[in-house]
This record gives sequence, structure tokens and C-alpha cells, in this order.
Amino acid sequence: MNFTRWSARLPGTQRRAARGTEGSVPAARGEYGPQPEQLDDEAAAADVPALEDFSVRELLGRLPGLVALVYGPEHRIAYVNDAYAAAFGPRRAGATVADTCPEAEELGLLPLMDQVLRSGKPRTVKSRRTRDGGSYTVTCLPVDSPRLGGGVLVHAADVTDHADAAERLRASERRHRETAVTLQRSLLPQELEQPDDLRIAATYQPGVADAAVGGDWYDVITLGAGRTALVIGDVMGRGVRAAAVMGQLRTAVRAYARLDLPPHEVLQLLDGLAAEIDASQIATCVYAIHDPSEGKLVYASAGHLPILVRDEDGSVRRAEDPTGPPLGTGGWLHASGSIALPPGSTAVLYTDGLVERRREDIDEGVAALARALSGAVGTPQVVCDRLLRALGVTAEHDDDVAVLVVQHPSRKGADAELFHNAALELLGGVEAAPRARAFASGVLSSWRFPVELRDLGVLATSELVANSLQHGTPPMRLRLRRTDRRLIIEVTDGDDHLPRRRRAETEDEAGRGISIIATIASSWGSRRTPGGGKAVWCEFALPDRSD
Repeated sequence: MNFTRWSARLPGTQRRAARGTEGSVPAARGEYGPQPEQLDDEAAAADVPALEDFSVRELLGRLPGLVALVYGPEHRIAYVNDAYAAAFGPRRAGATVADTCPEAEELGLLPLMDQVLRSGKPRTVKSRRTRDGGSYTVTCLPVDSPRLGGGVLVHAADVTDHADAAERLRASERRHRETAVTLQRSLLPQELEQPDDLRIAATYQPGVADAAVGGDWYDVITLGAGRTALVIGDVMGRGVRAAAVMGQLRTAVRAYARLDLPPHEVLQLLDGLAAEIDASQIATCVYAIHDPSEGKLVYASAGHLPILVRDEDGSVRRAEDPTGPPLGTGGWLHASGSIALPPGSTAVLYTDGLVERRREDIDEGVAALARALSGAVGTPQVVCDRLLRALGVTAEHDDDVAVLVVQHPSRKGADAELFHNAALELLGGVEAAPRARAFASGVLSSWRFPVELRDLGVLATSELVANSLQHGTPPMRLRLRRTDRRLIIEVTDGDDHLPRRRRAETEDEAGRGISIIATIASSWGSRRTPGGGKAVWCEFALPDRSD
């Protein structure tokens, strides 16, 4: 825009023109002298008012912010503007802030004004709340006065609406997070199953209050015949959606575990299900099976962190490959591996929240966990707590953490007498069944079982061996195991056809063996064994020793 053509209409232009013509002689063209632009700038500068021309009291009085001027070390009131008086009431000049301004104490201004008066530097406090519910952001500025000495100008901005809106938002976020945490905890096992041969504890800790809950989870599943499945996983992402996906995966794992499949087959099924649930959600998982007769963990991993095992001497081992990609990626054939878990050892399964830190390689976190585990002794719950402390996991931790600690206790003395194993290799022929019954009778008698339980055990042994002789193939093996809570009878053979319970007709000469076992035993089941073949087992609950 060309301001020159409008200059005659601007205020003061006519006056400047009149003053310029009085007693002046126009300069000849080409002579030195002020040019027209310089004359306009000088005239405009002459009309700019000085700060002294403005009334400071009038300006402060019109400000919508709350203003108070205090002076001296006792912070005596020199002035409050209309907004301040409307908010807190009029204040008498000369009175001290401490005696007549309760709002200053509520907002914590007295120490702040002392600090400003001493340092000569401004200070600001944000969103301080008074007892009546108002919120203010207050700035204290140092003021120099030749007559009164040092003073402080207090300016308070009313931010009540903003503070209330922020509080409503925080409350909404808290409710959302509480919902997610409640959902997360309800989907986790409320009480861990405790196998006969293992001692287990688990800990789940959500992240800090301003971080949405994640999808960390764990589970312990008793499979029968003394075997136990251990599971831990992590659904990437935050909030209710991650918790919901986690719940579906955990339910699926429990269903697949009832099929008593090898770990890699369970993960293979879980991989396809994860892609169907939500292809955008990536989840990691470790599924491991402990068989007390083998003294090891057989496991498969889908992108999860390695299992750590602490031996009785304090040395720590790490489960190595195989490790496949996370669940839901598809196109990968998972494989099972194993790691020894002898008596006296402790295994730890965990999620990345325990070992992952910003600006740190995750391998360093796993190494730190191994060092902490090497010195962690005590019950499984004590080990859980010590690992969390050693890795710096507090209530302010910014990620979800799940830890599962599994101990295979080393039993001695009277406790060891409650755990026994006995096995017999079965050869084919008519002598196999009588030999198996005689072996079972002798073993159960040596274990001092009541006569009724011993007879039931011999009958179950006879039926299992007869079923294996009729439908199985060599090699065949009978295994008896007792714990402090149950008697387990298991027969393995080389045929992978799993038996099923069926109704035998009156005229049928066979087909009643499994029905008899299901009737007399507490539970029974079958599974395929690695390398081909099957195992058929049954369990009898032992009388409570306290009776």
C-alpha cells in the first residue's frame, strides 16, 4: 500500500505542514539540507509521546490480570488494581501482605517474593490453586523505587478454566487407564497353578500413571503326568486394545495346551490365530514345558527374550536358539529347543520392560538381569522382588513389566522321601502284562501306599499296558512316579495313534480299558512324544498327609 497519498489525511499532518511553512526558506534543488523524507521522520518523532505522558495507575487499573505492588522487606502494599480487588477484595495501602492477603499464603507467594527481592530476578509459578478453587499463574517482578527502596510487582493471571479443563482431561485419562489396568489384571491368572515339582511366582507391574497399560501376560498350565507349561508374552502397543488381544492369545494358549502339543506346534497355531485377531498387532511369546522326569525345559520362542536359568552354584545360563519371528508374521516354521533345569535351579521368564532402557542396548539389560539373578536367592516371590529392585523397576517405571520365576527345588531328607520314580522296559509277549503288574505291586508297596490305592494302581497299570500291547509298537516302557500329592502311571510306546474313550457294547470283547481308567483315576490323558510314538497316563490323588 502507498502511504504517501494518504499522508495528508493522517492526524497531525496538517499541523506539521503549517509549522514547516512559518519562517522557512525552501532549499534550492541540489543544496545540502534535509530531504522531504527526513523532514517527515523528524516531524513524526516530535509527535511521539513520552512514557511519562501515560498514567501508569490508569493502565494497571484497566488490566484484566490481577496486579499488586508491594515494597520493602515486609512486603507492604502500595497498590492493587481493580481486577485484584474484585478477585480477593480491596487491600489497605501500607498493610503487610502476610497480615492482610491470605491468598498470598495459599498461592505460596511469600517465599517467592522474598526470593525476588533478594535476587532481583523475576520468578513465575504456574497454576497455583486457592482454597476457593481458583487457579492462577503468578509472576513476581523486581521493582526499583528511589523513595521506597526495593519492591515487587505481582501479576496473577486467572487460569481456572484452563486448570479445570486440564484436570478433567487427566481424570478422563486416569479412568481410561484404570479400565485398561482392570481389564489387564482380570485377564491375567488370578492365582497361579502350583505343580508338585516346581515352585512358581509371578509379578506384573503396569507403567507409570501417564503411560497407557500394555499387553504383557504370563500363565502356568498343568498338563498332567507331572508336566507343566510355562508361558510369557508381550503384545506390542498400549491401551485396552492391546490388553484385549493379550486376553485372546492367553485363552488360545490354554486351549492349545490341552492338546498337549510340543511347544513349537503350539506357537505355530498361535501364529495363525494372532494374524486373524489383528494383523497390525505384533506379539512375542515363549512357551515352555517342564517334565520332571527329564529335568529340562523344552521351549519355543516367537521373537521373545531368552529364558535365563540360574544353577545351584550361582552360574547363569541363557537359552539360545531357536527363536522365530513374532506372532502374526506368518510363513515361519517354529522349532523347539531345550535347556536343563536340574534340582536346585531357577528359571526366569520376563518381558522387555524389565531389561529395555532408552539409549541402552537390550543385550546390556539382559546381561544386567543375569548378574542380578546370579545373586538372587530365596523363594520365587523374593527372587521376583529382588530382580525388580536390581533392574531399577519402581512405581515410576515407564513400561509394563511381567516376570515369571520358576524354581525346581532340591529336596533332601524327609521331603525327598515323598518323591520317587520307577521305570520298567516292557518286552512284547504274554509275559509283559504279568511282569508289569508284579513290578507295579512291588513298587507301590515299597512306597507304603494304602492297600486300596495300591490295588487301583495295579489295575490301572494292567489296563494301560494291555492297551499298549494291543494297539502300540515297541519300544514300550512303564513309568511310575509319586509326588507329595499324587501317583502318576504312564506307559509309552512307538505308535502315535492316540487312544480315545468310547462306549463299548455288551458283546464287545475289547474297548473298555480307557473307560475303566477314566472311572477309577483322578484324571487321564495321552500325548504324542518327540520322535514318534505316544504316552498314555493317569493320575491318582493321594490322601492329605494332615488327615
